[in-house]
Amino acid sequence: MKQRVLRLSAAISLGLAATGAMAAAHDANVTRATLDNGMRVVIVRDTLAPVVTTEMNYLAGSDEVPAGFPGTAHAVEHMMFRGSPGLSKDQLAAVAANMGGAFNADTTQGVTQYYFVAPAQDLDVALHVQSLRMRGVDMAPAAWAKERGAIEQEVSRDLSSPSFKFRSQLMAQMFAGTPYAHTPLGTRESFDKTTAAMLKKFHDTWYAPNNAILVIAGDVDPSATLAKVKAEFGGIARRMVPAKPAFDFKPVQAKTVSLPTDTPYGTVAIAYRTPGLTSKDYATSLVLSQALGSQRAALAGMRFDGTALFGGFMGQALPHAGVDYAIGIFPRGGNPQPILKRMQSILAEAASKGVDPALVEAAKRKAIAALEFKKNSVDGLANAWSSALAMQGAESPDEIKQAIEAVTPAQVNALAKATFDPAHAITAILTPQSSGKPVAGKGFGGAESFASSPDKPVTLPGWAANAFAKLEVPRSALKPVSYTLPNGLKLIVQPESVSDTVEVFGNINTNQDLQAPKGEEGVADVLDGLFPFGTTDMNRLQFQQALDQISAHVSNGSSFSLAVPSAHFDEGIKLLAAGELHPALPAQAFAVVQHQTAAGVAGELQSPGTLLQLGLAKALFPAHDPDLRHPTPQSVMGLSLDKVKQYYAQAFRPDMTTIVVVGKVDPAQAKQAVEQAFGGWKASGPKPDVDYAAVPPNKVGQLHVPDSSAVQDSVTLAQTVNVTRDDPARFALNLGNQVLGGGFYASRFYHDLRDKAGLVYTVSSHFDLDKHRGTYNVSYGCDPDKVAAARAMVLRDLKQMQATPVSASDLKRAKGILLRQLPLRESSFGAIGHQLLTLSQQGKPLDAMTVAGEHYLKLTAKDVQQAYAKHIRTDAFVTAVKGPTPKG
Repeated sequence: MKQRVLRLSAAISLGLAATGAMAAAHDANVTRATLDNGMRVVIVRDTLAPVVTTEMNYLAGSDEVPAGFPGTAHAVEHMMFRGSPGLSKDQLAAVAANMGGAFNADTTQGVTQYYFVAPAQDLDVALHVQSLRMRGVDMAPAAWAKERGAIEQEVSRDLSSPSFKFRSQLMAQMFAGTPYAHTPLGTRESFDKTTAAMLKKFHDTWYAPNNAILVIAGDVDPSATLAKVKAEFGGIARRMVPAKPAFDFKPVQAKTVSLPTDTPYGTVAIAYRTPGLTSKDYATSLVLSQALGSQRAALAGMRFDGTALFGGFMGQALPHAGVDYAIGIFPRGGNPQPILKRMQSILAEAASKGVDPALVEAAKRKAIAALEFKKNSVDGLANAWSSALAMQGAESPDEIKQAIEAVTPAQVNALAKATFDPAHAITAILTPQSSGKPVAGKGFGGAESFASSPDKPVTLPGWAANAFAKLEVPRSALKPVSYTLPNGLKLIVQPESVSDTVEVFGNINTNQDLQAPKGEEGVADVLDGLFPFGTTDMNRLQFQQALDQISAHVSNGSSFSLAVPSAHFDEGIKLLAAGELHPALPAQAFAVVQHQTAAGVAGELQSPGTLLQLGLAKALFPAHDPDLRHPTPQSVMGLSLDKVKQYYAQAFRPDMTTIVVVGKVDPAQAKQAVEQAFGGWKASGPKPDVDYAAVPPNKVGQLHVPDSSAVQDSVTLAQTVNVTRDDPARFALNLGNQVLGGGFYASRFYHDLRDKAGLVYTVSSHFDLDKHRGTYNVSYGCDPDKVAAARAMVLRDLKQMQATPVSASDLKRAKGILLRQLPLRESSFGAIGHQLLTLSQQGKPLDAMTVAGEHYLKLTAKDVQQAYAKHIRTDAFVTAVKGPTPKG
């Protein structure tokens, strides 16, 4: 791998002031610089795929907002997508869509991030857009009035989440009197008082180059990239930035919060204030959190001994402080008090006696390994650097690594003693409640009519038009090596050298609905719950300890995975195979898992989300269709361990299994290791049929599932389609779907429902195509009085697709999105692994994505129109609504 690094002399010639050495001496792939205007730049070369991520970090967020206006930074983030001088809103949307990747932002307490994930060829475009938006943003009152409708829908969505309500109350109690007392989201009341002028002032005050850090990661030439950055941003003048707000944390007073929840299960949480990202004790806090969250620790043990459905420890770290939670999950109708007492006892013991040193050392190894795994994704690598620099005040992720390495058990124990004081704990109990049974919907089908007024094609600026002028199928960087072992197991190896790690993705093609005997619904769920209890040779603690020794993570079941440092690949594969092929399936554990699964199912069957899915399936598929099968408490409690073992022996077969290995490993070595570990696995009898049969078209229908915890409705329009995953028509439908639902603001659904009407915050559409059947879905969230209007707009846009060929500009943009997405599907180990796994199990060639690109390139507007006219039935949607009763 060639490594081209910008030298100090080159930086001087570019008129840049270096921050110390241009790069860490041990990492020639990292280039650093500070422009004359104070903007810091870090370029991290990563050759995993021809993809680049640009992440602009402004060191301002909800901490810096005016008093009484908690959502100002969030609102500015939204308005940054409404255009800038020299780039209109529609042009920005079209540019982002043409790039085909991710184009988004997020607002946190102290940092607001704007990022592109795009093909490396579009780096110039991404940098120019980021530059224009730093220079200025359009803040017209009329534009803010429209965007306010969308952002208020986002507020409604989050306020419909009981967990968000809990976090909001927790932050207010934990951080009273500081900027952390409010979330970055904002409130509808404050947005109603917010003006466009206020938003512009915030942008002009804080969005200065000397208050920004630009991180670029991907397959780029560092020297040339730094020159482009200088050309784009060097002329932006630095500005005086106000002082950051002060944080004066007062002691937390113990409190218990009780809330209802729409989830199938209840939650007990005990929260404590902990050191923040910039604290000298943050690494210690991180290790303590991971040690207590270990599968070998007592909190996780609550799941395995039947005390709780799940137990663990997790946290959220902010720059100046953090919040860590001990978590226990109880079934609907269950008593949370025994779990609460057990959690309190575990934390008290950690405070008084300390944490097992073995768990501390394992936590350290895993935390360090996690930093190495970040390299396995282009955008993950950019996020790691942005977090280190912008949020943690460090010079690099390596500095975080060094801090973790220096943590001692004594430091962990001291922090546990100081933190886990019941007098400063906030306890929350979220109890499931029933919202009512689903009812046939009336009055929300919508009879509104919206005159269709197609927008004029967007004329791109010359610099963008030139970048997108040529459409071509990108060359795949993948060169997988494929094997079929004597027992029928398929193995695919994709060597990669960007990190010293290997990730393994496996799947056994099973279908409980078609393979489980009648009356044994839920058998696969019980089986999945038994895998964590160890193997025939190692109990669960011994198995987890073996994984901890090599800093590996394994999950077992019909879908299984391994993440391991490459030096321990052979050992990791052996452990993966041991868990997959020789699960212990102990009788004592079966009794625990059976009761946990039955309790979980009972809760799910009363939760609004599950009721919505069951209702949709019943409306879409004929009676007695296998897809309508689902576990019940009775079917789960009717199982025996022998029935679970019989299902395992029947459904888990090597000739139905594919394993994909991605990472720093030689294909021959991988084949040898996998063959040794999995080669003795045998199958008997003919292969089972695991694909659902074709179904007739569904009839129109309506369904409303009450959800008393929600203030916003979640709406799904769904129908069956007579298209399968192998049908050539899928290409035209997918291309049309990019026009309707792809490319952020540039899609018709986003443009009409969000941008023009302000009815929704998000809207999405997708096809779900199986071997013999398929469905088409459109989903959005909105206030109850907007359900019908949004539905009418969706149907209008679909009818327009059927009646009129899409414009040449829309067609070209949709093709560009799909073609540019091809390299993005290869920009992380996970994306590579799941793509190859899916293609193999569907019986498609491993270069099928390139073949698809060639199909998209040839399609015409008439092809798209005909496909939608033939396969989409605008009068046959099932409209399913979860939330308050729709109005109007």
